[in-house]
Amino acid sequence: MKTIGIAGYSGSGKTTLIEKVIPHLVMEGFRVSLIKHAHHEFDIDQPGKDSHRHRTAGASEVMISSSNRWALMHELRGVQEPSLEEQLKHFSPCDVVIVEGWKHHAMPKIEVHRKLADKPLLFPNDKSVVAIATDESLATHLPQFALDDAEAVARFIIAHLGLRKAAMHVVK
Repeated sequence: MKTIGIAGYSGSGKTTLIEKVIPHLVMEGFRVSLIKHAHHEFDIDQPGKDSHRHRTAGASEVMISSSNRWALMHELRGVQEPSLEEQLKHFSPCDVVIVEGWKHHAMPKIEVHRKLADKPLLFPNDKSVVAIATDESLATHLPQFALDDAEAVARFIIAHLGLRKAAMHVVK
């Protein structure tokens, strides 16, 4: 399982780029997973639902399962947030995990930069940045892609990580 970060400041277009890159990787036969870091409190559960009631009653973990999907929620209850490496251990086997967020973590990452966002660039100070998806031409030796060129970004990810198609995965 290989990882690639998609990093940048809020409003740069990370989620939109990832949303367009994933289908290209899947069409190439790769199994893709994603982990997104949230910097604030979030909740995927609905107040009033049984799972929410069980979790707020004090359950450490609550799993919701159906014929289409399952989700496991784990309450930290004051314990320190697990590291990215610890979180990645929870994934089922896949070819690549796209990591959204963790912009200052040392891992290969593609920086997403939008000129109008008026945020500083990561790559001048972050040696983990291996490419940039941007809407402007930047003075760097790093590969640069247009923000909307998801196919080129997907090809770069495949080449950079040395992904090899083993067997076609069945996608349902």
